[in-house]
Amino acid sequence: MAVRVLPPPVFLLALLLALVASVAHGGDGKLRVGFYKDSCPDAEAIVRRIVARAVREDPTANAPLLRLHFHDCFVRGCEGSVLLNSTKGSTAEKDAKPNHTLDAFDIIDDILAIAARDAVSLATKVVTKGEWSKDGNLYEVETGRRDGRVSSAKEAVKNLPDSFDGIRKLIKRFASKNLSLKDLAVLSGAHAIGKSHCPSIAKRLRNFTAHHDSDPTLDTAYADRLRRRCRSPRDRTTELEMVPGSSETFDAAYYGLVAKRRGLFHSDEALLRNDVTRGLVLRYRDSEETFLRDFGASMVNMGRVAVLTGSQGEIRKTCAFVN
Repeated sequence: MAVRVLPPPVFLLALLLALVASVAHGGDGKLRVGFYKDSCPDAEAIVRRIVARAVREDPTANAPLLRLHFHDCFVRGCEGSVLLNSTKGSTAEKDAKPNHTLDAFDIIDDILAIAARDAVSLATKVVTKGEWSKDGNLYEVETGRRDGRVSSAKEAVKNLPDSFDGIRKLIKRFASKNLSLKDLAVLSGAHAIGKSHCPSIAKRLRNFTAHHDSDPTLDTAYADRLRRRCRSPRDRTTELEMVPGSSETFDAAYYGLVAKRRGLFHSDEALLRNDVTRGLVLRYRDSEETFLRDFGASMVNMGRVAVLTGSQGEIRKTCAFVN
């Protein structure tokens, strides 16, 4: 993984949040909105400014920030283990194959849940236009999480949803985190922003079965278009927008593509293979407002997965290393 020099505000932010956590580490052991309002009233505003600056400098930064929160919560819960570096005796989550394409570590440090909320809010037009909420956020984030001490690449491979997962495996993975079919359908909407590369879909295009054919669940015309772009399955340079023409805007366009069997991943199309998730795909396709409201609720649900609070875990002095 490439080493980047962190901009000074991020160092200050990490220091600030470590101080905030040290002041407020006791409490009642529960997540809550505004956890830092007494110990550091400006904490979330500072996070917002840094995320906003990062997105201004690179409009594609919102998707990696959102992905980091997902990938953290699905392995050991939302406790920052995805931020830990590998050690001589242990390969960490960030070095597991499903996480090789994770980015934006230099922006978020210890603020995964808030940064994810701010990134997606800044990519949502009705929010940035002031038509959604007075504070400019798509949803409120419960804070008060503490850091885990263990990070395992093997656990990442075992727990993270895969782009080739079918509906049964997706349901099982989400249920293991106490997330419902509705959560599965709405959180898949995170694919509304971001880009991927040819290796992630190569099997869908040419080697889906032993007969070297394409994934029959993928729209034929869309498959032909992707094959023309991905002439080599090892092409890691060509960028593929999750939602062509709208990969930097968070909206319901993703569901229109899924309904037409034009979702980039097999796991996208899998949503059509269950009555509940298929119904939600069509509902969100037809009502962006419903999708945005449900997305916020499901992000809060995911943000509660196996959290550490109170005196559990630790408050890392350096986010990439245990104390």
